[in-house]
Amino acid sequence: MGIAVGKSVDANQTIRVLLAKVGLDGHDRGVRVVARTLRDAGMDVIYTGLHRTPEEVVAAAIQEDVDILGVSLLSGVQMTVFPKIFKLLKDKGVEDMIVVAGGVMPDEDVVELKKMGVAEVMLQDTPPDAIVATLTKLVAERGPR
Repeated sequence: MGIAVGKSVDANQTIRVLLAKVGLDGHDRGVRVVARTLRDAGMDVIYTGLHRTPEEVVAAAIQEDVDILGVSLLSGVQMTVFPKIFKLLKDKGVEDMIVVAGGVMPDEDVVELKKMGVAEVMLQDTPPDAIVATLTKLVAERGPR
């Protein structure tokens, strides 16, 4: 069963997503699959590439005026990276950007990430249709900016 996903939250707004790999993790096959999946679902997708800093990612997300900032991690640095990202967003006065995480991380970190403000954590076994549905739902729940 496919998920009927509108290409946008309303007829005039296409969901904009920035995907990033932060830190020394050199593996980006999964995030590239996610980028293509989101693009094929009608979203505008920006992928920043490998080895980005939290500062670069936040600056790009603000400049591109994205709805969602998605950070993919396989290197185990999630408990260091996400607090930095949230502090940078707060310092820049950005309060309506949805932050999601993806990749490989322990269940206990998922719980803590959600407590600090990560809207959703999608692990390596999350089906592509579920990722599209989750991001669409998060933007719809947030409402217009």
